[in-house]
Amino acid sequence: MLRIYEYKIRYSLMINMKLNYQTICADLLKNLPQRTADVIERRFGLKEGSRETLEAVGERYELTRERVRQIEQYGLSEIQKKIKNHQNIFQFLKKTLCFFGGLKEEKSFLEYLGKNEFQNHVYFLLSIGQGFKRISEDEKFYNFWTIKETAIDRAKKLAESTIKRLEKERKLLSLKELLENQCLNKNIFLSFIGLSKEIQKSPEGKYGLRNWLEINPRGVKDKAYLVLKKTKKPLHFSDIASLIGKLPFRSQSPVQIATVHNELIKDQRFVLVGRGLYALKEWGYDSGVVREVIIKTLKESKEPLTKDEIVDKVLKQRFVKANTVLLNLNNKTHFFRNPDGRYQIKEI
Repeated sequence: MLRIYEYKIRYSLMINMKLNYQTICADLLKNLPQRTADVIERRFGLKEGSRETLEAVGERYELTRERVRQIEQYGLSEIQKKIKNHQNIFQFLKKTLCFFGGLKEEKSFLEYLGKNEFQNHVYFLLSIGQGFKRISEDEKFYNFWTIKETAIDRAKKLAESTIKRLEKERKLLSLKELLENQCLNKNIFLSFIGLSKEIQKSPEGKYGLRNWLEINPRGVKDKAYLVLKKTKKPLHFSDIASLIGKLPFRSQSPVQIATVHNELIKDQRFVLVGRGLYALKEWGYDSGVVREVIIKTLKESKEPLTKDEIVDKVLKQRFVKANTVLLNLNNKTHFFRNPDGRYQIKEI
């Protein structure tokens, strides 16, 4: 039933596009004084494409900000007398908002209703239509349009509960996962959480919080972290640089290989595990050179280890040759071989 209703909305959208938003707006402005019509067209961006401020319009006509406002209000009051001639378009706009649960974030709503050149015309129609209300953005929520005051509280509560769930689970969630135990269809659910500035969609189509690096990675280091998390294995810094360039995030310039190496070596999330290979510390890799890894291995053992035992444990931490481990182990300043042929840390 929902899918059929969506098809009806889409079909109505095509019909209204054929009616042409521009034609409807032009008819509503017809017979207004030329200056009045021009003021409204400039204020709503119906002609130039961008909305002009009261000050900007006033400078064109050498009028005060207040005088421009008065002209605009007069024109809008005259337009109200013609609205009854175009009830089909206003009913369509209301039905579309109902489809989204009674409200919709402004930018996505305008994009849904019209192509770029028509979005200002839709905004104008929403502004003059009876029953439509625009709620301005604040710190938590974007601008949105509504026809149901009761939907606002429901939407904000849903957004807040979704944020709490994401904070608790600390991972990206698919739409299917988010819809679990929800009594709303996906269009209304997405419309409601779409009001929130905090909830954002990742390039892979999952949802998280805007400060998560999976949503908005900050620089090379965060992107390198994402690359390693995705591949789940240590990589050479040149390979990391290459894969960063393939991430679905916008980048102003190509990532330099040397930059990746220089950034990762300073970040505690990464461990250089040998021969230019980097791994994530959270995978259980310890920081430090081979000698320091041997020392940590012996300390954790709490008893002397054979040469082979040490090599085996160190090679799980470092991608180096066995001879490299043995060379470090033969450093008599740090290690001591007991009569049993086992090695321990030399006490200084």
